[in-house]
Formats: sequence, C-alpha cells, structure tokens
Amino acid sequence: MKLTFTKMQGIGNDFIVIDGYSSPVNLDAATICRLADRHFGVGFDQLLLVEKPTVEGVDFRYRIFNADGGEVEQCGNGARCFVRFVHDKALTNQREIRVETARGVIFPKLEDNGLVTVNMGEPRFQPAEVPFVADQDELVYPLQVANQTLEISTVSMGNPHAVTLVSDVDTAPVENLGPLIEHHVRFPQRVNAGFMQVVDAHHIRLRVYERGSGETLACGTGACAAVVSGIRRGLLQSPVKVTTRGGELTIAWDGAQQPVWMTGPAETVFEGSIEI
Repeated sequence: MKLTFTKMQGIGNDFIVIDGYSSPVNLDAATICRLADRHFGVGFDQLLLVEKPTVEGVDFRYRIFNADGGEVEQCGNGARCFVRFVHDKALTNQREIRVETARGVIFPKLEDNGLVTVNMGEPRFQPAEVPFVADQDELVYPLQVANQTLEISTVSMGNPHAVTLVSDVDTAPVENLGPLIEHHVRFPQRVNAGFMQVVDAHHIRLRVYERGSGETLACGTGACAAVVSGIRRGLLQSPVKVTTRGGELTIAWDGAQQPVWMTGPAETVFEGSIEI
C-alpha cells in the first residue's frame, strides 16, 4: 500500500501528518516504528492522523502516535501543524477549529500573521489526573532517581509532565536522567521529563525528554507544563517566552481554572509517499 504523507515541523519538533479524514487509514505500531526510523523510513518525533470526529460539535479528530508506535493523548506542536495541514489541504476554511483529542477538545486558531494559537485547556494537578503516585497535590515533590533526590513539579496538559529546575539547560543531564524519570515507578503511564532554566520572570529555556520519543528539539505541551509549574511556584509571570533548541513559543496562563494558550509557528517541510 502506498501511504501519502506531509512532513511538517513546529520549532524543530517534526511530524508526518496523514489524511485519514478523506479516507480511513489504519497503521499498526510496527509500521509506525518503521516509518519513524530516520535511516530506513521517513523519520519523525510523532505521527499525526487527521480523522472525522467521533463526537458532535467538533470539526476533526486528532490522533497522535509517538516514534515507538504508542498512541498518546496530546501534542502541542502537533496541534499547530494540524491546523496548518487542514487549511493547506482545504479540509476547512475556518481559521479557528474545534478538534477532538483523547483528552478532550482543543481550539487551534490560524492567526493573520501565520502563527498558530492553541487553547490547550486547563492544566491538571491532582496526582490521579497526571497520573502520579502521591497522596495530595503539592507544588514540588521529591523524586528518587539514580541515587539522588530531584525536586519535580507534575502537571497534566492532557499528557503527563514532570518539570525540574536546572541552572543551565545546556549542561543538564537530559540524556541520563530523562529516561529514568520517564520510566519511574511513580508514573504509571510514564511521563515527559522537562528540564527548565529560568532566565527571568517572562523567559525560560527548556529541554524535554519525551515519553516514547526521547529528547526532541521542542515540546509544546512540555512548554505549557513548564510555564504553568513556574507560575504556580512564583518563579514566572504570564506571558512567558519559551526558548527550546528548535525555536520559541509564547505561553500564557492566567491561573487556576483558566486554559493555557500557546502561540508559535507551524511549517510544511515536504510532501511524499512511501510503500508500506
């Protein structure tokens, strides 16, 4: 079978996007892994599948698969690429759309300047909602990792995140600690591990070791989680510029029971097809 795809990127977080809206597409985990291989396949951090919605009142369904073939709940950089894709493919002419995800509805909007703003919904902090093994919601938790105690903040942005402060993201042990945090027993569904350096109250630098993909050049939900945790701890003030290795996002959050807003670019790299 020949599979047609669009390769896209959002500040270096790269995807292949597949139109399963016009006609259904079914891919198993092994096929996704082969496609994700950067030597023998196409190569990507996540595969995004555009489908018809399964609930009323929304325009599309958005499914996300990591490079290991596992389906996950949310992807912020992918959401921006999603809205760019459905516009470019003339699947909609609406600038703001309603998109069904595994963790609820999001509202990405194509701005006049070409950037995309996404209402990412309310962050969740209760341990059971992350999920994270703890008795109650705390701003910071101790986490035993590799014979040391890390201080982490946990938050769900539709997917689980653990954020730890570092003095310099360039020298942070992301490759060593990232997989240990991801697979820690206190995260029953694994976790995305964020390493945040506070530059000032409106600017952070961030690296994220993503669940099922390893370190990526950028992580949209990771940027949201880092900013939210920093605001809760009194370290940051909205809006916040987030500098990643792939580029910059702007994250805004007005506090408890309010949605997180993410703004950034989304670009098409190339179109292609591959036999699977």
